[in-house]
Amino acid sequence: MNRTDRLYALVEELRAAAPRPRSARALARQFEVSVRTIERDLAALQQSGVPLHAEPGRTGGYVLDPERTLPPLTITPAEATALAVGLHALAATPFAADARSALHKVLAVMPQRERRAAAELTGRVRLLVPAARPGRPAGPVVPAVLREALTAGRVLRLEYADAAGRITARDVEPLGFLGGTEHWYLAGWCRLRDAARGFRLDRVRTATALDERAPDRAVDLAALDTLGSDVVPLDAATAM
Repeated sequence: MNRTDRLYALVEELRAAAPRPRSARALARQFEVSVRTIERDLAALQQSGVPLHAEPGRTGGYVLDPERTLPPLTITPAEATALAVGLHALAATPFAADARSALHKVLAVMPQRERRAAAELTGRVRLLVPAARPGRPAGPVVPAVLREALTAGRVLRLEYADAAGRITARDVEPLGFLGGTEHWYLAGWCRLRDAARGFRLDRVRTATALDERAPDRAVDLAALDTLGSDVVPLDAATAM
């Protein structure tokens, strides 16, 4: 059994046993691997967002919360491949890491036969991407603090470089992300300028979330012309 299949099987074994714990030693015997391998696999599942935890004691072990996990999905190999291709389009956006995590979760709960078929089909897909050229903008490296502050409604303190390289300190109330083919921006209310501004992500030198909660502001993101083009909303139902 390869590691991908074992990760899936571990989730299903823990789901079937829940709420009873399963020890790493018992799982190692069942899957015919070392305890160290099982512990590494379980740590990888935890890092990918699978809600399992360890219970201490002689009768303890690892427990999966079945209410926070999906049962095996009735998703076809073609649908899984479509997800992989669609999520690949997020590689140059602030959500690249989240896309990889989402795809891993979907694959982890697919039945083994369908997952293998999806892997075979995906292996036959090749994406044509533009060749790298000097000056071509790379995908943004977005500190998690930006996404987390936006979700939690926290004020951000930025060190931001303008087009000439001059760095200023800004306290910013995050409003959203603006994306285009050239650059991605953090849209926010800049307290230094007392106005809504777009901050190019590749010019953010440092970002710190403050304890202060951002007030509600009625700002129309579609009115911003940061990208030099129309700003349209993302429909989560049709984005893929």
